[in-house]
Amino acid sequence: MTTQPTVLVVDDDIRTLESLERTLADDFDVRTAADFAAAERILKTEWVQVILCDQRMPDMTGVAFLAQVRERWPEVVRMIISGYTDAEEILAAINDAGIYQYVTKPWDAAQLVLAIRNATELFALNRENELLSIELKLAPHRLKATVNEKREALQRAYSDDDGIVRAKSSPMNAVCDKLHQVAPYDISVLLTGESGTGKELAARALHYNSLRWQKPFVVENCGALPDELLESELFGYKQGAFTGAIEDRTGLFERADGGTVFLDEIGEVSPAFQVKLLRVLQDGEVRPLGSGRTRKVDVRVIAATNRDLEKDVADGRFREDLYYRLAAVTVELPPLRDRTGDLPELAEALLGQATHDLGKPADGFTDEALACMAAYRWPGNVRELRNEIQRMLVESGEAVLGAELLSSRVLRAGPAGAAPLDAVVPLDGSLKARIETIEASILKESLIRHRWNKSRAARELGLSRVGLRSKLERYGLEKVEEFSTSVAEGAAG
Repeated sequence: MTTQPTVLVVDDDIRTLESLERTLADDFDVRTAADFAAAERILKTEWVQVILCDQRMPDMTGVAFLAQVRERWPEVVRMIISGYTDAEEILAAINDAGIYQYVTKPWDAAQLVLAIRNATELFALNRENELLSIELKLAPHRLKATVNEKREALQRAYSDDDGIVRAKSSPMNAVCDKLHQVAPYDISVLLTGESGTGKELAARALHYNSLRWQKPFVVENCGALPDELLESELFGYKQGAFTGAIEDRTGLFERADGGTVFLDEIGEVSPAFQVKLLRVLQDGEVRPLGSGRTRKVDVRVIAATNRDLEKDVADGRFREDLYYRLAAVTVELPPLRDRTGDLPELAEALLGQATHDLGKPADGFTDEALACMAAYRWPGNVRELRNEIQRMLVESGEAVLGAELLSSRVLRAGPAGAAPLDAVVPLDGSLKARIETIEASILKESLIRHRWNKSRAARELGLSRVGLRSKLERYGLEKVEEFSTSVAEGAAG
């Protein structure tokens, strides 16, 4: 049951008290007092939110009494009710007793209830404001401790295994060794590789294994913004620098002072902006838009691109001097199709993230699902795998995610280690061979979606069970029982 706010009504007229109590009883927990002594006793023993006091009382005025209440119980919202509307009296009520509202007689019942309801809301807001003020006094120490704990946890995570999930014999091991070797040195690093290979994760590994790990790590996607917005984001701006600049704003370079700035998709910036960025890297200074003064910044720049910047330099699309500023060390991240052995651990780690983010539990994947994942080439790399796993989790009705939940493009992949069956059909070979390649792909996809129920698959494909069995034997299609064997064969191939 919800507790109603407590309202204290003070009036020496018993009929008025009874009338006010009847008016307010449905919405509030009403206490009444016919004199100030009784009112004080109630204030000492009850948790009163609002006091409604008559102005004309025998011993003293209501304003004088509420002035005392203001000193002893300042959190109580104070209201005066009176049949007189003298201006000086109203001013005294507001100034001396801090009156919230002056109610005149005769009152309107609905308006009075509304006024007192607003007063109780004011009381609640004042209490919340008090609690927030107390919290804010303690906040700097708590926030500092919390931030330090999180930074230390991140630092431990990245120092233990670079934060990059991989198998013991993964091609990523050489990448991680290089990241670990370069991290302590205050030089620029250029991360290259296809989109979705984990360049931001590698940049974080560099930061949290560097001497700057206790300072900020900020990220900017340079390919997502036009020059003007990118400049304002990175360098900041002064009030009035352009339409909509209603206040000063600190840029990311200044916010990251002492830390690391990660510039993703650096190959997409225009030649004009390349000049401005080069100046910052050379001089260690930024000039906010609309400002005539530069500001010193101390940041380490890590850049990333999925483009061939050396070719862009040769073609005149990317400045050579900026390239060498950014690429003091270059680290290339391999695509997921070259990391088949990492897929089981990577898929399980991504599933763990998805269950946490989506709030839906799962116990892992079937061997068949992992085998199908390993057979697919993942052109979108880890990002595509993450999205696929999230969708599988959402659509799953069981604790273990099966291959039937995979997208058609993944199911059409060939045996692990082989070229995918949904790839472009080769131009050489007979028409029969090409058609059989497509037919095998369709058969496999249908069987997996129907959980290898041959009757359902045959019915969908318009085949008899005997005809389907014959085709399965011809193409060597069978249900994958052991993922480890499939992956091992694929790796050997």
